[in-house]
Amino acid sequence: MTTAMNRVLQPGDEAPSFALPAVNRDGMVALDDYRGKGAVLVGLFRGLHCPFCRRQVVQLGLTRDKLANEGVETVAIVNTAPERARQYFQYRPTRVLLAADPEVRTHQAFGLPEIGFVPDGTNPAELHWPERTTMAQFLAGRFNPTGELPEPQSIPQAMETLNRKDGFEPSEVDQQMAAAHPGQLTGHFLIDAQGTIRWSRVEGKGGSNDLLGFPSDGDILAAVAAMLH
Repeated sequence: MTTAMNRVLQPGDEAPSFALPAVNRDGMVALDDYRGKGAVLVGLFRGLHCPFCRRQVVQLGLTRDKLANEGVETVAIVNTAPERARQYFQYRPTRVLLAADPEVRTHQAFGLPEIGFVPDGTNPAELHWPERTTMAQFLAGRFNPTGELPEPQSIPQAMETLNRKDGFEPSEVDQQMAAAHPGQLTGHFLIDAQGTIRWSRVEGKGGSNDLLGFPSDGDILAAVAAMLH
């Protein structure tokens, strides 16, 4: 694994190499598997405790077929232990190739930040999203990205509502992942056959109101079209 960067990697940067345990096949998943062969979309997600990420993995399984038609492979990396991921996805299979990264080393290598919380009442001049923000600011946002909630809710409320709707009971491993990286942000990176990032979408890049901002199929396919043409 490469050393974590201090900034989010951008189009034009070389993608960091990674090799992670596969979840829904044997062996490892490595970026080098695609180098010199074709492009790959890499999605980096939080652990299974996050219902929004669980939904995005499902969606990416559908997107994967559309990308395959364009000659682009797809990999999703989830922040959980391989055994826990295998247990969960055995009963909720997806067509996207999955890898497990319980220590978010790949997230860090791509420069994806974690929300850093400072005490409420901190001088606004000392705040800097997302590394320095207050819990009050974080909780002030209201979201309903999938339209499933009765009304927009704070992220903790929305997660509780959706987990209850799904009948999802976080395991001990899920709780450990949530506690270790509670503010981990997600990202999507389109990488060409030479290992260069050609497009990216990072959650929260536009500020706290951009949380849970995942790319649509249209966004991803437009990026692929721009890369290919």
